[in-house]
Amino acid sequence: MTRLLIVGPPGAGKGTQAARITARFGIPAISTGDIFRDNIARQTPLGVEVKAIVDSGDYVPDSLTNALVASRIDEEDARDGFLLDGYPRTLDQVAYLDQLLEGKGQALDAVIQLVADQDEVVARLRKRALEQGRADDSEESIRHRQEVYARETRPLIDVYSERQLLVEVDGLGEMDAVTERIFDGLAARGIRPVAVQ
Repeated sequence: MTRLLIVGPPGAGKGTQAARITARFGIPAISTGDIFRDNIARQTPLGVEVKAIVDSGDYVPDSLTNALVASRIDEEDARDGFLLDGYPRTLDQVAYLDQLLEGKGQALDAVIQLVADQDEVVARLRKRALEQGRADDSEESIRHRQEVYARETRPLIDVYSERQLLVEVDGLGEMDAVTERIFDGLAARGIRPVAVQ
């Protein structure tokens, strides 16, 4: 039973590392962005509601995001653990997740924080934008997203740091090296994948 959360600035390789963590631990990645896109694509009642909100340029309210995450955590493949990505994003969502897990007699085991120098991440994202011909990804817009991330996640990082759940990992360098740092950090806390029979 491994319940993890991964946070990191845009461009820090969070998606890549999330895939490696879930493969190693045999748990699903629960990404709110993926859940929203999946529900919209399948035109579920929630998907229709989310699409209308997003199309109007508004943020999806906490109540709806919470409902989606609660429903996903209840699915069979998440019974033995999960890796949350993109949730919680607000202190209200942290409180909701606490209550949700507490109601099941569960709690988060660790919060993996990918730490990366902002200038390095901006350079990495600019390079990727140029390679993919994404002219709208200007240095200014990339820096803005980094600042929004830092501002919004700081309170969450503080909460999880106080609870001694943070596993800080240098997110820069070779992908394999970052992956090893994550596994070493988790192992230092006694969190290891269960050997597959």
